[in-house]
Amino acid sequence: MPVGVLTLEILLPYAHSLKEKRAVLRKLRDRLRARFNVAVAELDHQDVWQHATLGVVSISDSQTLLESVFRQVLAESEKILGEDVANHTVDFF
Repeated sequence: MPVGVLTLEILLPYAHSLKEKRAVLRKLRDRLRARFNVAVAELDHQDVWQHATLGVVSISDSQTLLESVFRQVLAESEKILGEDVANHTVDFF
């Protein structure tokens, strides 16, 4: 039973406070949770205004299904944030 982790590196050059950053991340996190039934958490850079690392986790009986879900999650993230998604990685356990 594979567990998948999608890590998103996000750069927010327009954020001038932690409050602005958290508002953007909250919008993304809530949308991904509701739409794809995944767990989302901020993993790193909690005290930095313009940089964030989000982890998106899901479990399934099929790695192919997880890959599909993560492609959709990445597309939705890029739709919401545009080029602010600087990098992403996908790992399976």
